[in-house]
Amino acid sequence: MAFFICGMLSDVWDGNTGSYMGKEWSQSKHLFELYEVDSPKEVMYFSKMYERILINQKAEESSRRRDAEERKAKASSGGGKSFTHNVNG
Repeated sequence: MAFFICGMLSDVWDGNTGSYMGKEWSQSKHLFELYEVDSPKEVMYFSKMYERILINQKAEESSRRRDAEERKAKASSGGGKSFTHNVNG
């Protein structure tokens, strides 16, 4: 049930950095009532644990993507060295 409720909530992204911030929890009470959740405290606990896993995964993906872009930029600029004349041989 926790994964179901967590999946129903919308994601929150930081508009400036594009970082994943977690779930929008304001609708959780409505979902608990709608689906007649018997133990909302337990469902909320496991949903928040799942959210923490999602946040960590998204942060790792973002970090790997950023590192790959930096390596690509460094490789295309000649290893970070800048020369007036670029001679490939």
